[in-house]
Amino acid sequence: TIHRALQFQVDGILQQQVERLLARSGTAVVMHTQTGEIYAMSNVRRNDDGTYGNMAGNIAAVEAHEPGSVAKVFSVAAAIEEGTVTPESSFIVPGKQLFNEGTEWEQEIKDAYPHKTEPMSVRKILVDSSNLGTIQISQTLSAERNRQWLAAFGFGEKTSLQFPGETRGLLKLARNWEGTEKFTYAYYGYASTAVQLVSAVNVVANDGVYIGPKLVSATVNDAGVSTPTPDAPTRRVVSSATAATMRSLMTDVVCYGTAQLAKMPGLSVAGKTGTGYIRQDNGTYLKDDGSRAYFASFVGFLPANKPQFTVLVSIDEPDPSSRDRFGGTAAAPVFARIGQVIVNELSLRPEPGDTGCVGSRPAELGPGH
Repeated sequence: TIHRALQFQVDGILQQQVERLLARSGTAVVMHTQTGEIYAMSNVRRNDDGTYGNMAGNIAAVEAHEPGSVAKVFSVAAAIEEGTVTPESSFIVPGKQLFNEGTEWEQEIKDAYPHKTEPMSVRKILVDSSNLGTIQISQTLSAERNRQWLAAFGFGEKTSLQFPGETRGLLKLARNWEGTEKFTYAYYGYASTAVQLVSAVNVVANDGVYIGPKLVSATVNDAGVSTPTPDAPTRRVVSSATAATMRSLMTDVVCYGTAQLAKMPGLSVAGKTGTGYIRQDNGTYLKDDGSRAYFASFVGFLPANKPQFTVLVSIDEPDPSSRDRFGGTAAAPVFARIGQVIVNELSLRPEPGDTGCVGSRPAELGPGH
C-alpha cells in the first residue's frame, strides 16, 4: 500500500527534523482514514557514528512508547461517549495536586503548565492539554471502565498489520494499577506502538469506527497471478456523534491550543500533541544526572471536517535543552510539512467552505498559556 513518492518525501522531511533536533530517532506514519492502508511509514535513527539514516527495522511496529498527552483523546472520548461529560462541563483544576498522601505512593502531579486553581471546561482541558483536568474527566468513570475503553481503541493487543516482531505494547489490567498509575492512565501510563496509536486516533477521524492498519494490498503467486488481500477488520468504538465532537475539540487544539504549528493554510487540521518522559533503566523518569529524556509526538488528520488521512509523527529523545523538545514544537511542524506533501501528491482538496483556522481564540477557552 506504500505510495512511493509520498514515502520518499516523508523520509526526507522526518530525517531533517531528527537531525536538527539531534534526536535519537523519529517515526512517521501516514494512514488512509477509511481503508486503513498505510501510504508511508518512515523510521529514521542516529547511527553509531553520529550520522542519520532510514533504518531497515520498522520501529513503528516493534517499539512501544508512552503516548504522552495524545492519550487524553481516549480519556475524553470515553467520558463523552458514556455521557458523564460534555465539552462544556466544567471542573475546578489546580496547578498541582498531591495524590496518595501519607502512603508509600505519595506523589505530586503538576499540570502541563503553571496556573492557579481555576475552572476549566472539557474543551479547554483538551485544547490546553491539562493533565489534572484530564484526570478529573477520567474519574467520572471507574478505573476498570477506563481500561476497557483503552482496549476498545486497540491498546494492549497487536494490530491487524501482522508485521514480523510487532509488539502488543503494554496495558496493565486495572486491578494491577498501583499508586498514581490509578490516575495517570488518563494521559499516559501505558505503552503503544506508532501503528497502534495512529489507528486509535483514526477512530475519531473515521466517524467512530476502528479500522485495522493494512500494509499489503495484494499477493502475487509463482504464476504471476495477483490476489487482493481482504479488507482491514473494522469495529465501531464510539458513536458518530462522539467522533464529531472529538473532531471539533481536536480542531481547536490545532487552531488555538498546543498544536498551532500543525496549522495548514486554507485547510482544516485536527490533532493532539503529546510530550512524554522516557522511563530510564533505574526505574524512574530521571537519569542519574537528574536530567530527563523526552518523547515528542503529534497525531492528527486532515481535512478536519472530512478526514482523508491520519498522520503520526514522533521524535524520540530530541535535544533536552532545546525549546523544540515538545510535541507541539518537535512533531507538529513535521505534520504540517507532510500534510502539504499529501495535498500536492494526492491532489487533496478542502471541502467547500473549509478555510482552515480563522479568528482569534474563543472567550470560552480563556487566555492561552
